[in-house]
Amino acid sequence: MTMHQTLEPARPDALVRATRVQFMAEDDKAMLRAARDLTKGLGEAKPGFYWPDMLMSAGLGYAGIAVTILSGNLAVQIAAGLVAALALYRALMFIHELTHIHRDALPGFRTGWNLLVGIPLLTPSFMYEGVHTIHHKRTQYGTLEDPEYLPLALMKPWSLPLFVLIALLAPVALIVRAAVLVPLGALIPALRKFTWERFSALSINPEFRRRPPEGDFIGRVRWQEAGVFVWSWALIGSIFVIGWQPLAIALAVLSLTAVLNQLRTLVAHLWENEGEPMTVTAQFLDSVNVPPPGLAAEIWAPVGLRYHALHHLMPSMPYHDLPEAHRRLARELGTGSTYDGANHPGMLVLVGRIARSTMGRR
Repeated sequence: MTMHQTLEPARPDALVRATRVQFMAEDDKAMLRAARDLTKGLGEAKPGFYWPDMLMSAGLGYAGIAVTILSGNLAVQIAAGLVAALALYRALMFIHELTHIHRDALPGFRTGWNLLVGIPLLTPSFMYEGVHTIHHKRTQYGTLEDPEYLPLALMKPWSLPLFVLIALLAPVALIVRAAVLVPLGALIPALRKFTWERFSALSINPEFRRRPPEGDFIGRVRWQEAGVFVWSWALIGSIFVIGWQPLAIALAVLSLTAVLNQLRTLVAHLWENEGEPMTVTAQFLDSVNVPPPGLAAEIWAPVGLRYHALHHLMPSMPYHDLPEAHRRLARELGTGSTYDGANHPGMLVLVGRIARSTMGRR
């Protein structure tokens, strides 16, 4: 033992944070029991939260786009465009809730969201339903089969800016998909199969191939595809009626929305797994909570996504109950617990951590 090691004071247990590596083979069963027992009485999706939140977010977003298009003042356009991007981002994030709530929990909400948000933004709910649930499967999270996982922290430094900036192209790509690939796919089976497998899921894993829809899901896919096809051509047709500028402005706003979501995705996990199956606890610790204090996370990780690690413990917990579930667990388990290991201070710290990890892989 060196003199430095002898004189160095032992670190208090409270300062030692749990890591994914510690729990790759075995779960922290005490934490899982606490999550179950302490959240009794929570978990019911309440229409009084979902409908007003979604409607106000969508309404504010579309109003913001209208002001951005119609105003002749650059400062007003920039402010309105930013408000529109943030509001539509929040409205769009309800797609995450739709993948987890029981189909009978909120009558009409899935249809209403698709008509008001999913189809107008060319991102109907079928693009996430049946895809996101794979990301939560015990044996598939973090593996090559996970559509929403890439080991970003273990990749080259240039991969991070590319990962974020490619989102700028998302609105144009969605128009091409809905207006060109979908109708051509109706005539060409090989193209239809290719479009479904590669361009019909909100995924980040380029190796992911989506399986064909089954049962009742086929009908939902068809009417949503018909909706985005009609709307995409309405957008294209608007160029010949009111000119190209309104569409260009709207696409610019939606590009900002897409970048915001990609930044949020970048810090939703630590991205340190190399394809091994993980325990629930390891998945939790590879995921991120950014709890209060601080309001910024409520803006860049809306609709409960600031509690993303907790969501991986309790996927069916509605977004409006996650703050209370977190308060109960944090109070009971305390600083230094396994639960505390998934709590992080903010986006910049997380981006810095991932960036530093990639720097050694040039």
